[in-house]
Amino acid sequence: MRVILIITAITLVTAIAGCGTARKNRAAASEPAPVVSADQPSQDEKVPEVAPFGNAALAGKPGNEDEAAGHVWDFRDATTWLLGDLTPAMLANPPHEVWYNEGYTAYQPDQEIMAELMTVEKDDLTITVVLGTWCPDSRREVPHFMKMIDLWGFPRERIRFIGVDINKIAPLEDYGLLSIERVPTFIFYENNIEKGRIIEVPVTSLEQDTWNILKEN
Repeated sequence: MRVILIITAITLVTAIAGCGTARKNRAAASEPAPVVSADQPSQDEKVPEVAPFGNAALAGKPGNEDEAAGHVWDFRDATTWLLGDLTPAMLANPPHEVWYNEGYTAYQPDQEIMAELMTVEKDDLTITVVLGTWCPDSRREVPHFMKMIDLWGFPRERIRFIGVDINKIAPLEDYGLLSIERVPTFIFYENNIEKGRIIEVPVTSLEQDTWNILKEN
C-alpha cells in the first residue's frame, strides 16, 4: 500500500511540473485559422473582485493588500487561478502582483531586436495570450512578454488574455478554436489570420521569436 501511495505521489508531482502535455520549445507558424476576437476592457475599468468564472482569493479586492502581501501563495491552489478573459490589471493585483511586477521589471529585451520590431507595421496585428496563473512558465514568460510589448509600443487593447485551468481549459465558448496544448501560448494574427505562435517557452527569446514570426509581414 505504501509503495502505491509513493508511486501516486510521484505521478502527481510529474503531472504538474510542466505546463503542457509534453515540453516542446518552438515558435510555430501555422495554417491560417479563424481569429478569436473579443472586446478588450479598458485599462481604466475597475478590476472585478474575482476573475471571470473563477474565485481567486483576494484578486483585485481593495483593502486586502496587507493580507495578500503577508500570505505565501500556492498557485497550484485553484482558488488563486484566473480563468476566462482577463486584463493585465488583474495580474498586477494580489495574489499575482509579486511575480508579475518582478518579472516585468527584471526583463530587459535585446535592444537590437527591439529596433527591428519597431519597423513592423502594427495596424493589422492582434495578439492572443493564453496563460495559466498556476504555471511557472506562464508566470515567467507573460511579464517578460508584456515588457517587450510596452517597449515595442504595441497597443494593449489589441491583446486578448485568456486564463486556463490546470487542464488547459477556459470557460469560454470560442476557446476550443485555439487548440491550446501548452501554456503560455502567444498567438499572432494579421488581418485576423494566424501568422504563428510562441508556445510555452521561446526558441531564442520572446523578442527574437516575435520578429521571426512577423518579419515576413
